[in-house]
Amino acid sequence: MKAGDGATERESADFGFERVSLDEKQGRVDSVFHSVARRYDVMNDLMSAGLHRAWKAQLVSMLRPPQGRPFAHLDVAGGTGDVAFRVLAAGGPKTRVTVLDINESMLRVGAERAKDKVEGAGDRIAFVTGNAESLPLPDAAFDAYTIAFGIRNVPRIETALSEARRVLKPGGRFLCLEFSAVDIPLLDRIYDAYSFHVIPRIGARVAGDAESYRYLVESIRKFPTRGAFSGMIERAGFRHVTDRPLSGGIVAIHSGWKVS
Repeated sequence: MKAGDGATERESADFGFERVSLDEKQGRVDSVFHSVARRYDVMNDLMSAGLHRAWKAQLVSMLRPPQGRPFAHLDVAGGTGDVAFRVLAAGGPKTRVTVLDINESMLRVGAERAKDKVEGAGDRIAFVTGNAESLPLPDAAFDAYTIAFGIRNVPRIETALSEARRVLKPGGRFLCLEFSAVDIPLLDRIYDAYSFHVIPRIGARVAGDAESYRYLVESIRKFPTRGAFSGMIERAGFRHVTDRPLSGGIVAIHSGWKVS
């Protein structure tokens, strides 16, 4: 190993199957989501055959926002509002959601949708531009934090997990819905073939962008295993960490609690 190689490795991250600098990854991820923002939710329906709706419903079911008391929720990397609208629908009138995303194109889509999706949108939901690694939010401000299909796009995952814990109140819950490793024989081969050969073609036809969806498929394969990611959540200071695979392990919901 040459002098400095270790430092270079620590200062780089996966962008799909490429290894790039941390700053370059952030810029390229931003470009991906600027490109697909307007068709993002439609593509989710097409790519997952609608399953993403059931996965998100399970996420909100685990969250269980209360009906009768104030509940401050933070949804990170949720620019189009898909998870946030579900949380508001499940919670009571005192539920408030902050949607944070680094990508302003995604946030614009979410803010536009909120006008039709949420009664009194200005009072119950806020859209904030920010980085998951450095949240522009105060300590101990939220009862819960969700991130759906976003954590694998963060260059410094450990930093984002630390920030998640910082902004949660004691007793607050962290929930992450993310793609995982399929653990059913034969299904894993079918899933790989579909991911690498079909999804980029759908992206090209519907969103006019095959490369962005090729990156998204590759990023799933480079994400840590369920056990490894659970270990990262624990090292960030969360307790009672669990993971729940869904649909044969295509996705998993990771949960952790800020005990104090």
